[in-house]
Amino acid sequence: MSNNNLVAIVTGGTKGLGLGITNSLLNSGYKVVTCSRHKNNHLPDTNDLICLEGDVCDPLTHEKLVSEAVTQFGKLNVYINNAGISSWSPLKQVSSEFLEKLFTTNVYSAFWGCKAAQDYLVKNGSIINISSIAGKRGSKNNSVYVATKFAINGLTQSLAKELGQFGIRVNAICPVLIKTAGLMEALQSEYSPGYPDPNQFIDNFKLTQSALGRLPTSNEVADTVIYLASNKASAITGQCINVDCGVFPQ
Repeated sequence: MSNNNLVAIVTGGTKGLGLGITNSLLNSGYKVVTCSRHKNNHLPDTNDLICLEGDVCDPLTHEKLVSEAVTQFGKLNVYINNAGISSWSPLKQVSSEFLEKLFTTNVYSAFWGCKAAQDYLVKNGSIINISSIAGKRGSKNNSVYVATKFAINGLTQSLAKELGQFGIRVNAICPVLIKTAGLMEALQSEYSPGYPDPNQFIDNFKLTQSALGRLPTSNEVADTVIYLASNKASAITGQCINVDCGVFPQ
């Protein structure tokens, strides 16, 4: 099947890693539906892209995305739960508001996306959750974010078993640090490992932690999305795949 006949939804697809995924899908011939809380001027001007306003923490936003994809483009082949935020805090500083913000954005939104997509994905359709290697190992002052990403990996593995009977594959991608504006802002927190110099932290990290002496790019994460969504990955489901240049070999 030509990619010109394929339709994808990307949550948080208007900036950072999500924007890279959106652009890669479009460049691969997909029609894409995404959403943003505010109007975004970084998206390409094409009839193959629809951007709606919406909050991914609201299940109705996901229902709207699916409805728009099916109404405008005729079907849905892949749903990518990309929206998420990163923030560091020591346990003593964790508030209910902090906990709720990270869990509703990182975990609840993925649940709502999977739920909305289930009945509309075509046979051999795919759900791809953007997780993190933080979903496989803990780190200091990062318990809440790490917990959300462990939850995403668990969600991925469970739904692969549950939805496989309908011909739906569910996988997660676990990148290491991707140098986006959102990450660089988060690394400026006094509790993050990047404080007070995020750029120096990243430079040191890639030299001391990466097997390849570098860190992956958003395009390399997007390439993994394209592969997992394709028929070439038809036997792959329930996997949480590191894209990390060998930071955490498994």
